[in-house]
Amino acid sequence: MISQHELTRARSRLLQMHFESGVGHIGGNLSALDAMLMVFHEFLSEEDRFILSKGHSAGALYVSLWSVGRLQDEDLKQFHKDDTLLAGHPPAAGIPDIPFATGSLGHGLSLAAGTALGMRFNGSQARVICLTSDGEWQEGSTWEALIFAAHHKLSNLTVLVDHNELQGFGLTAEVASMSPLWQRWQGFEVDVEVIDGHDLIAIRTALQRQTDRPRFIALRTVKGRGVSFMENRMDSHYLPLTEMNFQIAMAELAQA
Repeated sequence: MISQHELTRARSRLLQMHFESGVGHIGGNLSALDAMLMVFHEFLSEEDRFILSKGHSAGALYVSLWSVGRLQDEDLKQFHKDDTLLAGHPPAAGIPDIPFATGSLGHGLSLAAGTALGMRFNGSQARVICLTSDGEWQEGSTWEALIFAAHHKLSNLTVLVDHNELQGFGLTAEVASMSPLWQRWQGFEVDVEVIDGHDLIAIRTALQRQTDRPRFIALRTVKGRGVSFMENRMDSHYLPLTEMNFQIAMAELAQA
């Protein structure tokens, strides 16, 4: 079972990887990391599929795979380098645990819903877990995928939404408000739950629940979680860490 120690270790490795590569998008990686670690440590079988729709959180995906031994330190050192499989967004091929290239926001849920239906046709009991951002719910294709999933009663589909309330241009409520997002889902005959996206017990309990409908779980998260000067700041969506900020962040995590 995933522990708080393992979570802190993964956060530290994520920061190191992004710092060494000079890459931003750290805030949204930290908000999604808790849920991704839970999924990979405790819920994915060999037949199951995880689809990261918010592809700019690829760093958290790679670190989650590293945490369960699917990627190694040498792999993470190639993050965002030329000719690497560990691109800034998940690659189309080369890493067996990543079934699709994602990053053009709004497409991942469609891929997940189609995969879930295909599994049903093949008689598989496997499940599909898809992680989206909250900003993606301003995309029409995401709602079309929700309609599709609800119509086909894809009970093998679980959708996690990293609801940190910040996107590239500001607060999601100010850019194009869909709030409260979970109330809008309820009109589509899907199973809806709202939880603390940094509470490991709550995440585990929500993922354990089984229903006869698609599951949509809103994760109330904090952008930049675990690093005080990054939390709830829009600039953590873009900016890489300076040497000084990296040292401060690592010192904070060492005391967590």
